[in-house]
Amino acid sequence: MEIQTDNVTPADLLNEDRHARLLAGDEAAWHAFVTEYEQRMYGYLYRLEGNSEDALDLTQEVFYRAWRSMNTFRAGERVLPWLYQVARNTQIESHRRKQHQRFSLEEAREEIGFEVTSPGRSPVQAAESEQAQDRVQRALMKLPEEYREAVVLRFVEDLPYDEIARIQGVAPGTAKSRVFRAKEQLAELLADVADVH
Repeated sequence: MEIQTDNVTPADLLNEDRHARLLAGDEAAWHAFVTEYEQRMYGYLYRLEGNSEDALDLTQEVFYRAWRSMNTFRAGERVLPWLYQVARNTQIESHRRKQHQRFSLEEAREEIGFEVTSPGRSPVQAAESEQAQDRVQRALMKLPEEYREAVVLRFVEDLPYDEIARIQGVAPGTAKSRVFRAKEQLAELLADVADVH
């Protein structure tokens, strides 16, 4: 008896037609491309940077670099691992270029003490939720950069270890080790937060 297996095609494969349109600079194709992936890139970079202003700037830079280097991408390949690599390189180069600390919207909000809350939640619920998110983000920022990146790629971006390894340029075992150590360190940093498992 022969067992049939379904060939599941990842959603982020870039076919030849779409790739050719992107290479040709087709505006509609690029708009669709950016729309499809910008939230993933922003979320990834926000968790690495710790503030929305830098994450937004870097996200724009990522898509500019993707546009400039689309000829290095091969049709039929997955887009997300390639984009994560572009984002990682962009973030690393940004840190090398930085000569002084940039103004942060998050710090300004803390100093001013004013925050717009969602109409669906009470101010107390909004404050508690934001406080928990801020604690997790602060804890992430205390991790060594390679651990922070590995744990974000694994649990936020939901990438398998082999892709994390490829993005970070390490062996899969090293990627697993980094995720494990990051989880241990986060558990220690967030030990008094009730909802951390």
